[in-house]
Order: sequence, then structure tokens, then C-alpha cells
Amino acid sequence: MPTSSPRKVVLAYSGGLDTAVILRWLQQEYSAEVITFTADIGQGEETENARHRAESMGVTSIYIEDLREEFVRDFVFPMLRANTIYEGEYLLGTAIARPLIARRLVEIARLEGADAIAHGATGKGNDQIRFELGVAALAPDLHVVAPWREWQIRSRDQLLEYCAQHNITVAARPSGKAPYSMDANLLHVSYEGGELEDPWQTPPAQMWQRTKAPEEAPAEALELEVNFQGGDPVAIDDETLSPATLLERLNQLGGEHGIGRVDLVENRYLGIKSRGCYETPGGTLLLRARRAVESLTLDRQAAHLKDELMPRYAELIYNGYWWSPERRMLQAAIDNSQTMVNGTARLRLYRGGVQVVGRRSPQSLYDKRLATFGDDQDGYNQRDASGFIQLSRLRLRAAARQGD
Repeated sequence: MPTSSPRKVVLAYSGGLDTAVILRWLQQEYSAEVITFTADIGQGEETENARHRAESMGVTSIYIEDLREEFVRDFVFPMLRANTIYEGEYLLGTAIARPLIARRLVEIARLEGADAIAHGATGKGNDQIRFELGVAALAPDLHVVAPWREWQIRSRDQLLEYCAQHNITVAARPSGKAPYSMDANLLHVSYEGGELEDPWQTPPAQMWQRTKAPEEAPAEALELEVNFQGGDPVAIDDETLSPATLLERLNQLGGEHGIGRVDLVENRYLGIKSRGCYETPGGTLLLRARRAVESLTLDRQAAHLKDELMPRYAELIYNGYWWSPERRMLQAAIDNSQTMVNGTARLRLYRGGVQVVGRRSPQSLYDKRLATFGDDQDGYNQRDASGFIQLSRLRLRAAARQGD
């Protein structure tokens, strides 16, 4: 418990079992007024249920907000400009949602005159760090309450016991509910825990929600075009779409064709290895399409520098440093590289795979006259390569003589 107990707390609230217990616990443990905030970032759940549950527990200030467009436009798309992947596979679907939620929690705290923020992240995971680093960067004066690091509750059964003791009504657990934790938004769905904690255990077929199994996908390939302006996707097959609508459309198309499943063991920031399964169909398509347009429009050294910076950038987002000075510095460099990333990539989707089968750009650096294996038409003298090779091999020959 802090040296001075918070009097008004903004709670990141889903309306589920964990946050229902946290709400009552804050009311009783701190005698605090609790304000709830529920963000719709495309998780596919009925957010109004959260309002009814909060009202039933005496909450009078309830924020439920549709942040889907802001999420994709201001967080997902800037991240994708770097072609961001953590540890070679993870497209950071959970990590990129936390800075937006942290910022909105802080904004609501300011509006309501609250002196604390609370979240339901556990003491073993990454989300506690992401939320709290975000608050530290945006509002260092606010206290953060992390009940899972304070109370004695350790299991779902104990949560249910708490509900029974404190007259908290919770929805019955659906029959056959998957024995793992899930997180969903417009970019991805993640699955962790339960039977997935055995890294040798094959994920159950019924677990996947957003993608078909590749063997059950359509037998006929689908081709589509993704149009980019300034590094961001703006249209599918020349139909201009809002950021959230575009990602939702690609999720549907990619999922139908079995694209975007990942099963990996990742390194959490705390040093714990964790097995996670992810579905990111739209993000997978955008990654391939972006790189195709960049292959035409980025200078070689700029493209290679971007690839060198990307792992560091991905690590910053994964570890919760979206609001850090170094992430902002990297973002400025990445965004500067995107001014000429305009054009179209044509993708072929087929049974879990995606191929780039065409790309074009009005700012293309590709010169067919230079690339051709036919007759040279531009005055390029192939003999000039001899001097280039001669200079390039000087150090290698010197190193070889060292061992003589």
C-alpha cells in the first residue's frame, strides 16, 4: 500500500472476472472512488456489458471509447513503417496496444482529477511494465496500483471466492472455454497459458479464431493489390479505406486463406521465456506488401539501415518504451525514410502462404535498362566492374597474406 492511499483511481476495466474483483478491491482496500475505462480497439467483445457491470458495482464515472481508428492510424501503422518484428516472428500485437491505453488512462485521470491509475496485469508479464512505463513518461506524478503485486489472490478459484464473499456477480464460464488466456485487438489475437505452457504441445485446432487452417482454406488462390502513400496502406484494389477498415478487411481475407499463424517461445522483458501463439493475418499481408514497395523506392543503404534499426525499435516497443526519447528518435528517422514509399504491391494468397507477384511505384528507383541481361542500352560499360572489384578485394588480399 502506498504511503498515502489514492482517493480516486482510474481503472483499465474490461468487465471480466479479474477487473471486477480489482474494482471492488480498490473500493474496499483504499476506500477510493473508482473510474472505469474500457477501450474498444477491435477485440470483438460487447463493450457495453462493461458499463452495466460497472454500474452494478456503484461506479458513476464510466468511460467506454471506440479507439479503433486511432489505434491503427497512430500506433499500428507507425510501427509497421519499420517492418517491425520481435525475435523474427512476433508482430507485437499486444505490445503496440498498451501505449494507447496508457495515454488514455492518463488523460482521463487529468479530466477527473484522479491521483492514481490501476491495471489488471500480472506480476510475471510484460503488460505491467508497458502500462507503468507509459504512465511514468506521460504523468510521473500519478501513482499506479497493481493489485496482482499487492494482494494474496493467486488463482481463478480465489477470484471466484472473493466474488462470492463480496456479492460480485460474474458471468458463468462458458462450457468448453479454452484453458488459456487471450488478448485480442484489430491487429492480432494472442493465446498463452494452460496447455500451451508445454512448448511441445501442439495448439488445439479449435483454439484459432481469426484464421482457417491452411488445409481448410480455399483451393483457389486470391490475388489482391495494396496501395501505399507515404509508407502507409491507403487502399485495397484501389478502394480507399480508413486505417481500421483496411486492416479489418485484410484480416478477413488473410484469415480466410489461413495466413498469419505464429507459434513461438519468446523472451519476456523480465527474463522469463514464454510460449505464445498469435494470429495476425492483416499485419502479415501488410508486412509483405510494404517490403515489396520499399524494394522499389528505398535507396540500398537506407533500406539496409532500416533493417539494422528494426530489431532495436521492436525491442523498445516490446519492452514498453513507446513513449521514450529513443523510440521517438528512431521513429523520426523511420518516418523520414517513407516519404517516397508510394505505390502498389500485388499479393497472391494461397493456403497459409502469401507471395508478392507484382510491385510498382511512381517513385521507383528500378531501372530496367540497368538491370537487363539483354543488350545494354544506357552506356553502362561492363568492363568498369573490374576496377570496382580490384578496389574491393584489396583488404581481403591483405588479410590473406597475414597468415603466410
